[in-house]
Amino acid sequence: MHRLTGRGGGMSDTIDIARNLRAVHARIETAATEADRDPADVTLVAVSKTKPAELIRAAIDAGQRVFGENRVQEAEHKWPALRAGHPDVRLHLIGPLQTNKVAHAVALFDVIETVDRPRLAAALAKEMAKTGLRRECFVQVNTGAEPQKAGAMPEAAEGFIRACIEEHGLNVTGLMCIPPVGEEPSLHFALLREMARRHGLAKLSMGMSADYPVAIKFGATHVRVGTAIFGARD
Repeated sequence: MHRLTGRGGGMSDTIDIARNLRAVHARIETAATEADRDPADVTLVAVSKTKPAELIRAAIDAGQRVFGENRVQEAEHKWPALRAGHPDVRLHLIGPLQTNKVAHAVALFDVIETVDRPRLAAALAKEMAKTGLRRECFVQVNTGAEPQKAGAMPEAAEGFIRACIEEHGLNVTGLMCIPPVGEEPSLHFALLREMARRHGLAKLSMGMSADYPVAIKFGATHVRVGTAIFGARD
């Protein structure tokens, strides 16, 4: 059992990572079973952004093997050492990617979930061709059409998905979304599911700590959960 203290150091900050992971997996199993789905078809992406290496190691020791990070630079500092003894760990980029960080992202991440504009798609295709690292990609769709949020706008997403696959040759396997705060998430999950269906994409990254059971009912294959595992963000 791993009981680790947060940066405050008090008993109130104690985090039992293994217990939290068991609780999340139990909720995944319940939601999948209620939706007549196999729980094994849902991948838990443990969101470790802003979290120190000792908390991540506790999750790895508890059996977690898929993690999500928001920033390339932060991941570069933490993950090479963490992965050295665990080559089976898979790392997802779940935050916005700048084109000047593409080379670093392709070198470090197994899956890039935030492909959202033509310039980025072209840069990723060029880097993958140069290095021979054909990373799995998800197209991020801004289902709420929020101007401040990353993601392809819904009206442009269909053409962009086709371009990523047909023009840029990216290995697009699924779609990703982050519903607007305060809106019913199921509407956004349903929209993403329909887009994926039209393009024959099998994977859906949707649902976070507050709503991942709902996302599973709408077909999520990947749920991105941070707070429920690692505690509140620092």
